[in-house]
Amino acid sequence: MPFRICKTLDIENGHMLSKHPDKCRFPHGHTRKVEFVIEADELDDSQMVCDFKIIKEAVGEWLDTFDHALCMNTADSAYADFKARYGERVIGFENQDPTTEVMAWTIFDHAVAALAGYAARQDARYSLRPHVRLVSVRVWETASSWAEYSA
Repeated sequence: MPFRICKTLDIENGHMLSKHPDKCRFPHGHTRKVEFVIEADELDDSQMVCDFKIIKEAVGEWLDTFDHALCMNTADSAYADFKARYGERVIGFENQDPTTEVMAWTIFDHAVAALAGYAARQDARYSLRPHVRLVSVRVWETASSWAEYSA
């Protein structure tokens, strides 16, 4: 059985779901926890799966772009206006609503690539072995609701 660790990063994030039949179609925000579950079959020389700091270093700066940003469907009729007004603080999701499920999937895909890039770096402060793998990303929308994506 593999060893697993979990690192949580927090962001304040808004979204609007243009396909939603009720209040969620309007701009609203969440205090989100984003959990990264990572595993390895064996521990490293320091008896760790990997150092928790690796996750923050590999994905933290990119995830910060979601902090205090509004995620929107690019097909929403208000998208162009919001983007023109708020620029990089509006994150477009190409023809899909940025549900918590879609956000978990998006963050997972980015994190897989970012961790692979970190593992390949020669100047990395912490070692990330090639067989360490991202298992899942869980995004909390509220204290009682989350969505998770795994490969």
